[in-house]
Amino acid sequence: MTKMTIAAFRLVANLAPAVGMAAALLAAMPAWAQSGRTTSGIYTCVDAHGRRLTSDRPILACIDREQRELSSSGTTRRVIQPSMTAVEREARAAQEREAEAERQRQQNIARLDQALITRYPDKAAHDAARVETLSQTQSVIHAAELRIAELAAERKALDDEMEFYKKDPTKAPGKVRRGIEDNKQAMEVQRRAIAAQQEERARINARFDEEVARLQPLWQARAAALASSTASGGAATTGNAKRP
Repeated sequence: MTKMTIAAFRLVANLAPAVGMAAALLAAMPAWAQSGRTTSGIYTCVDAHGRRLTSDRPILACIDREQRELSSSGTTRRVIQPSMTAVEREARAAQEREAEAERQRQQNIARLDQALITRYPDKAAHDAARVETLSQTQSVIHAAELRIAELAAERKALDDEMEFYKKDPTKAPGKVRRGIEDNKQAMEVQRRAIAAQQEERARINARFDEEVARLQPLWQARAAALASSTASGGAATTGNAKRP
């Protein structure tokens, strides 16, 4: 192999990294930068070394930073954002999805608040709704308590009859013994019904308490807006009355 051939091989080897870097930059460039097409705009940016660069086409040295396209008069026509890697694009997309989810959440909260204040325009309306809802559970509790009183009377009659068989309860009629067992089970059913309704009342009160916490600032804002509107209307009426 001649010395000239060896020198040529070395030259190619030295140029390889630079060629690879150029290819990578080219692949990262947007289509508008790869086309080489000139436009009527003026492109400007500050490169990594702090130098202000200007060109008649998108500037390759600023591919990783913001560029501005200026009109012939020098005003900004558009801002060209830095080209992003796949990881950066995914991160940006994730941020946008998160922002959209938060926006939807805030809209849902606003809709719920509007529905609440429409249904309960003031505290009196909310208090009345609480009383009405609780009264339904109280009706069930009252019916269960009445039934318990009836069962207690029935149990007393059964116990009185069992007095005749106190010395040997096994001699009591089967009807009486079954009646006592049935009475005990029926009493337990009514007690469970009362306990369930008391738990429901606790849930109802907790829900209404939570609504009050959300409605209080809404009521205050509505009252303030109404007061401001009334004050403005009164001032306008007074002003009109003073005119000759």
